[in-house]
Amino acid sequence: MKKNDETIKVSSESKLQLPLANLIAIIIFISGAVFSYANLTGRITALETSDQLMSSDLLKKADQTPKNLEIFMLIESNAETLEKHQELLDKNIHTQVMLEHLENQLSKALKDIEDLKNKTRHLNGVN
Repeated sequence: MKKNDETIKVSSESKLQLPLANLIAIIIFISGAVFSYANLTGRITALETSDQLMSSDLLKKADQTPKNLEIFMLIESNAETLEKHQELLDKNIHTQVMLEHLENQLSKALKDIEDLKNKTRHLNGVN
């Protein structure tokens, strides 16, 4: 009786027949997978490092130092002063409009007075 062995025996002397194009495709595929994996892990590492650096910088910047507090106080003081100056400027603009109106009325009044003087002189017979 013949024994049917359906098992594959692999040893150092086993021969494998594979077309050259398939062998090159397998090598290219494996090298591409290794290269992609290396790039992916490098990119993930770079992003994690960047995230850690940014979060540590934000934590450092979130701490209020006395110098920062002083700057904020100066900014607040300057804002209050600016608001006061803006109110004064608005009042001065209103005053300027009133002064121009009064100046026009005064010019008209002086012209009317001159006309009255001329009429009075004419009536009195003085030229």
